[in-house]
Amino acid sequence: MNEKELVAHHAANLVQDGMRVGLGTGSTANYFIQELARRRAEDGLQVTAAASSVVSTMKAQELGLPLVALEHLSRLDLYVDGADEVTPDLTLLKGRGYDLVREKLMARASDRFLVLVDPTKLVDRIGARFPVPVEVMPFAWQLVKRRLESIGGSGGLRQTANKDGLVVTSYGSLVLDMVFDPAFDAAALNAFLNDTPGVVEHGIFRGLASAVFVGVDGKVDEHWA
Repeated sequence: MNEKELVAHHAANLVQDGMRVGLGTGSTANYFIQELARRRAEDGLQVTAAASSVVSTMKAQELGLPLVALEHLSRLDLYVDGADEVTPDLTLLKGRGYDLVREKLMARASDRFLVLVDPTKLVDRIGARFPVPVEVMPFAWQLVKRRLESIGGSGGLRQTANKDGLVVTSYGSLVLDMVFDPAFDAAALNAFLNDTPGVVEHGIFRGLASAVFVGVDGKVDEHWA
């Protein structure tokens, strides 16, 4: 069992009968979805799931997990997903995918948000390895970019993998990938982005993680908020 499977199985073992569980997106989240489906099929675990993306919706449907649409939810017992970066105070950077709005909604709606990572995702500051994704209204992207440049940010619109167009989110938004000065701490940047008109959502998840599970050398290190 690799480290991604290890943390995914560890999280799946915390799911109890009757829970409403939010499903993340990505390779580690896929292992969690698979193990949750196995527990339902083999152990009779009674759960209802909500998915953070079209990809995880299709995966859950394929494995027979009962799904509820996000618009029918008021809360979740548990949300399990990965992250691109995790700092010592459990601030996260997410959003290499394009479902920031759905992911942050689910993180805030859950009683517990469990984050599954490997040691390569642990950093000393947000933005250490990746730009900060900022989802913007299409007509506002230049105004938002100029405002972010006013505090030293640099970057531009995210292009598709083959560079033949711009990435468009499932909500029809564009994504600015922005790099900021290391001295600009995550709390201040989070507040600045939240206060910027035209920003739909952004990739800093501060004060949302209940715990981060790290797969290391065949065991799981738990870091609780």
